[in-house]
Amino acid sequence: MYRKYIENLIEWKNNHNRKPLMVWGARQVGKTYLIKEIFAKEYFPNKYIYVDCRIEHNFVDYCMEHVNAKEIIEYLSLDRDMVIDKDTLLIFDEAQECLPIITLMKYFCQDFKEIPVIVTGSMVRIKIQRENRKRGLGNKDKFLFPVGKINQLTIYPMNFEEFLLNRNKQLYDSVLTAYKNHKICEELIHNKALEVFYEYLLIGGMPEVVDTFIETGSYQEARETLKDLYDNYLADMDLYQASPESIVRSKKIFENIYTQLNKESKNFKVSLIEKDAKSRNMRSPIDWLALAYLINKASLIKENVTIPLIDSDESLYRLYLSDIGIFSYQSRINATTFIDKNARNSLSGIFFENYVASELVKSGYKLFYWKGKGNSEFEFIIEYDSTVIPIDVKKSKGSLDSLDKFKNHNKLFVAIKISENKYGYDVNNKILTVPCYYVPFLINTLQKGEINELINMGKMCN
Repeated sequence: MYRKYIENLIEWKNNHNRKPLMVWGARQVGKTYLIKEIFAKEYFPNKYIYVDCRIEHNFVDYCMEHVNAKEIIEYLSLDRDMVIDKDTLLIFDEAQECLPIITLMKYFCQDFKEIPVIVTGSMVRIKIQRENRKRGLGNKDKFLFPVGKINQLTIYPMNFEEFLLNRNKQLYDSVLTAYKNHKICEELIHNKALEVFYEYLLIGGMPEVVDTFIETGSYQEARETLKDLYDNYLADMDLYQASPESIVRSKKIFENIYTQLNKESKNFKVSLIEKDAKSRNMRSPIDWLALAYLINKASLIKENVTIPLIDSDESLYRLYLSDIGIFSYQSRINATTFIDKNARNSLSGIFFENYVASELVKSGYKLFYWKGKGNSEFEFIIEYDSTVIPIDVKKSKGSLDSLDKFKNHNKLFVAIKISENKYGYDVNNKILTVPCYYVPFLINTLQKGEINELINMGKMCN
């Protein structure tokens, strides 16, 4: 199964100034499969060592007493009967079970920089945070993160581009070709792309779920895999939380993301989670869920927007689930609603919204939303060069009221509307309409600073 992150790993491998690589990501986003089964086996055949810190207890015990890169190399060389040199890839998986490995990255960088080292972990940030709290900030022996001595890569669930490429390569090529040639997709391609997009809304981007769906063609089996994944995430909260109160609150927050977004205001409301609770009571559980890469938080910006983007009110925010498949599973909506073209007309626009939120985060954007007077709002605001771009996310048609009120407070360069509609550009109102299946390509173009190309493309499509 193709993952775009293989390109990041190849670039890291070929970089003469590379440092040990720390790979972040939620559980089961495919870190091990990507690094061991694809990258290591193809680019370091028979010359890699894989260590699973969850089960290799002798190695973990040794690391606890020997925070020395030379000794670790010697240990592994003897244990695996392999000469370790510049052509040997060392992979340390599930590093949250062996935090000294992260400290060791500093010494690998200083003393053995020629040896490629990759360390991965699902709950590493949380374990580090808890370790520091246990030892006390004033303790000179507290855990030290190797700042400046590592490269970093965050792995997210598959975005829609990856899903489409793995699901239907011919359709992917047709959609990408139309986008690059500044053309509207033909009706047949447009409708087929929407079908696959709705599959993605239902299935999501967790590799095991996607693989189950592609292999079996069964929505039911894919949803069963999603259920197991969902339950595992909830179980993790028992293992890595600091207190019983945090466990309960984290679970309630996680399980109520869909409900919170489905109400009229969409802002996260503490009282719906716990009666008489204060916002400060939820701060730690929300931070935990964000550190575990399970949720994404959007901050509010009111009326006048300034650069850099800063939230206007810390007490008002929205929460999204990191994977749209998990979001759909949590909603308990019937799969038919996604698959049947007529039934999906009743589908709430918040599925589109959670999808766009996750696509933006996967591309490195911090989430912001804009509120004006009355009910005027834009689901997302992104910074672009020396200006900002409001993004309207609707299943179909939207109102110009929010745009007019936005322009009362801010200079408008262009607004982007994401929906089921085909590509186009409204010259009078400066609205670029982008079909939902183009979002990954859109974000890539924005990151390249080619917004004018997008606008010209939209004009040509009219």
